Amino acid sequence: MHLVTYTMGVSLDGYVVGPDGTFDWIPLDDEFSHHVVDEIRDVGVHLLGRKLYDDMLYWESADEDPELDPVMREWNSYWKPLPKVVFSTTLTEVRGEARLATGGLAEEIERLRAEPGDGEIAIGGATLAAEAAALDLIDEYRVRFAPVLVGGGLPFFAHEERRVDLELVDSHTFASGLVYLRYRVRR
Repeated sequence: MHLVTYTMGVSLDGYVVGPDGTFDWIPLDDEFSHHVVDEIRDVGVHLLGRKLYDDMLYWESADEDPELDPVMREWNSYWKPLPKVVFSTTLTEVRGEARLATGGLAEEIERLRAEPGDGEIAIGGATLAAEAAALDLIDEYRVRFAPVLVGGGLPFFAHEERRVDLELVDSHTFASGLVYLRYRVRR
C-alpha cells in the first residue's frame, strides 16, 4: 500500500508561510538539498493545492536555467516527470505531468492507493494537508523545523480538536540548524 506523506518546512513557531507570504527562511545548504533529492526519489505521485501548484510552476522550465544549482537540477529531474494531482476550484487547466483532481481528496487517495507500485503519495500545501489530516488519510508527517520565529502567517495545521498519536521513526539535525523529524501515525 502507498504511504500518504505530508512534508513541510515549518518555522519553530509553527508556520509554513510567514506573515509577509514568504517562506524564504528555510536554510537551503548542500546537505539539506541532497536530503530533498533523496526524499523525492520515493514519491510516486504528488498532490497539490492551487497555491502550491502555482508556486511550483517554476520547476516546469527550471532545467533551462543555466544558473540552476546541480543538486537542484537533479531534484528537478525527479520532480518534473512526477505525476501530480492538483486540487483547485478555479483552475481549468494545468501544465506538465499534472492533472486536475476529478474527485474529492479521499476519493483521489483511495484511487491512487489502489494503483500498483510502491511510490509514496505526497501531499503538498498546508490547506490540503489539513483536509487530509481531518479525514485521517496521512500516514507520515515529515517536519523540517527551521531555526526561526516568524511571528505569524499560515500555520502548519489549522488547530483542530483532534488527537493523533505519532511514533518518531527518523530525525536529523542539519549543520544549518534545521531539524528534520519524521513521524508515523499510530493506528
